[in-house]
Amino acid sequence: MNKLKFAILAPGGIANSMAEAVSRLEEIECYAVASRNYDRARSFADKWGFEKAYGSYEEMVKDPQVELVYVASPHSHHYLYTKLCLEHGKHVLLEKAFTVNAKQAEELITLARSKGLLLAEAFWPRYMPSRKMIDDLIAQGAIGEVHSVIADFGAPLTHVERLSNPELAGGALLDLGVYPLNLALQIFKSPVKEIQSSAVMSPQGVDWMNGITLTFEDGKMAVLHSNMLAYMGNRGIINGDKGYMEFNEINNCQEIRVFNEQKEMTARYQVPEQINGYEYETLACVRAIRAGQVECEEMPHSETFRLMKILDAVREQWGFTLPCE
Repeated sequence: MNKLKFAILAPGGIANSMAEAVSRLEEIECYAVASRNYDRARSFADKWGFEKAYGSYEEMVKDPQVELVYVASPHSHHYLYTKLCLEHGKHVLLEKAFTVNAKQAEELITLARSKGLLLAEAFWPRYMPSRKMIDDLIAQGAIGEVHSVIADFGAPLTHVERLSNPELAGGALLDLGVYPLNLALQIFKSPVKEIQSSAVMSPQGVDWMNGITLTFEDGKMAVLHSNMLAYMGNRGIINGDKGYMEFNEINNCQEIRVFNEQKEMTARYQVPEQINGYEYETLACVRAIRAGQVECEEMPHSETFRLMKILDAVREQWGFTLPCE
């Protein structure tokens, strides 16, 4: 079967992680890289074995050989560059957070569907084996009926320009807070009944840290925290009436630990060996494209839109708007 010609738009830090993964996949041909600076694109392409380098995004999307584009720009430009790719007939794997608001997300999803193109959010925990392992343990009753989720994610990142600058849609919520929120939405499928949240804002006008409590219509609850000022355990805890389950690194879980009513660990599960975790979302895109699908079953458009609406509601509570909206 022919390899799928893969391209990267905006070769920044996270794009290196993606390139490391796709360069080792038999299903992918590392084809093109585009930056607003040709030398940067060429250097990245040479480093990871991509055939072509482009000094503009517009030039790359006009290349008829490009099939799937990974958009890795700052959040502020996700909508603009994804729309550019879709309008030129390219399938898109779009880095999280999908867009800066639900309106932008809805427009991109509608455009992709109208053109019969795949549009997938690169929310990597949704595609990993650990996601199914967690879901299966819950379904098997390993901790009884689940009632609540507690999760946090953070590290000192105020020195990172794209996180501190409102012009780049910075802040803890869109970059870090989406991980605890994603875990809660993965576990609880009931509609959200109530959102309570607060944030500490930076002098530049982005959220430095935040706390969010979601109450669902079926009576479940999630207590979530993200922080770009301090180190956190990046933990996820799923609480049931017969025990609880915990794991560190909720963005790339390596081990799941199960505890009983006496708080004794009764089982621990290691995830399968991986390249770096980015391969799973890419392979899901390959499968979906070959099947003629416009979304990945692991992260369907409905889940992307569900998360974006919650992010909008949280920011509305803070009075936090972004220049790119």
